[in-house]
Amino acid sequence: MKIVGRVKELWRFPVKSMGGERLREATLTPRGIPGDRGWALRDEKSGEVRGAKKMPALIRCTAAYVQEPAGDSIPPALIALPGGTSVLSTDPAANGLLSALLGRSVTIWPQQPADRLDFYRRHPDNPDLAVELRGMLGRLPDEPMPNLDGLPPEIFEFTSPLGTYFDAFPLHLLTTASLREIGSCNRAASFDVRRFRPNILIESEPELSRYEETQWAGGELAIGDARIAVTIPAMRCVMTTLEQPGVPKDPSVLRTIVRDSGQTLGVYANITRSGKIALGDEVTLL
Repeated sequence: MKIVGRVKELWRFPVKSMGGERLREATLTPRGIPGDRGWALRDEKSGEVRGAKKMPALIRCTAAYVQEPAGDSIPPALIALPGGTSVLSTDPAANGLLSALLGRSVTIWPQQPADRLDFYRRHPDNPDLAVELRGMLGRLPDEPMPNLDGLPPEIFEFTSPLGTYFDAFPLHLLTTASLREIGSCNRAASFDVRRFRPNILIESEPELSRYEETQWAGGELAIGDARIAVTIPAMRCVMTTLEQPGVPKDPSVLRTIVRDSGQTLGVYANITRSGKIALGDEVTLL
């Protein structure tokens, strides 16, 4: 066993692709932090659930729950739009306000049952999947595509693992060592943690090597009462470049990640034992 750090920040994102809320503690379950990505928007023209990769103005909104999620229930989230307007996700006015912001007809939905296949099915703008993925990932024509091995196969047909709004896995971890390292490669850019949307930011032990967490893939972490299986490095996309409250638009952030950190930053994970975690908890590689 090896202590690799402590929990510095905990984040939950009530609405897919919107800014989230910081927590002091959380009880991890096989579906991640309760309420994480509990809501998402559906583009009514395409008939597809979509996020800021295709609707970038979404990330200029923030969301927070008005009560703590319990079990599988998804309570209303209070959405703060640019300009100061706020609306509950359950308010009939929410669809109109979000449609006006995004310039297209959208509706907001809580998580749907896994058997609603048509709801989760992809309806890409471009029938060429390679072209579609390159656009969503924000890769320039002369940049390589990331290695997609290890992703859940269902996400190539559906917009997320069925019954969820996650991109791929229920948990995303990032270390302060990796943030410092990638920041040193482009000192003119802001590598604010909010660009990368981790659920858990780990304050690294001083002796950790750069991008240490990528070496944890296939291993297991103990945090508080929970056990976490690290799966694959988190490939980064165009969302890291977008403007959000307090964070400027900066395409050089993604260019730096593609060039200097193998197109990834942080890791994805599954929860193998449910349990409570909190700020300051040791993170141990088992």
